[in-house]
Amino acid sequence: MGYWQTFYHLVWGTKNRLLLIDEERDRLIQQSIRATCLKQDAFVFAIGTTPDHVHLAVSIPPTLSVVEFILLMKGASSHLVNRASARSTHETFAWQAEYGVFTFGERSLNEVRDYVMNQRKHHADGSLLPYFERLQPLVTSNGAQP
Repeated sequence: MGYWQTFYHLVWGTKNRLLLIDEERDRLIQQSIRATCLKQDAFVFAIGTTPDHVHLAVSIPPTLSVVEFILLMKGASSHLVNRASARSTHETFAWQAEYGVFTFGERSLNEVRDYVMNQRKHHADGSLLPYFERLQPLVTSNGAQP
């Protein structure tokens, strides 16, 4: 494949925005995301989690659509978490169907990476960027803004 350079900030949440991402699940989710990205030739710049959602700064190869990529990330990570949790709890881990996708340029990479990596701090001290915390569509199916 020829040269490509893409930058995405992806966000997705737990089903019903339940506070399901503890320290162990965070470790498993990040492990799964990194392994899946490696397998798909995607490059991870940063992963950040909170108890109810994930942020990911990543470059995705043009051979994959963004929706395919997100479905792979969500599917692999929930499978790993549920497989690991089956021994200790009967609670099923799942992601919500919605997600957010933001593109950015290389000049913004450091700012986006810092924001993603410091999710817990931003949520604790209220220094959130509301635009990046939205998981519902920015435009509805009829083109109107919600």
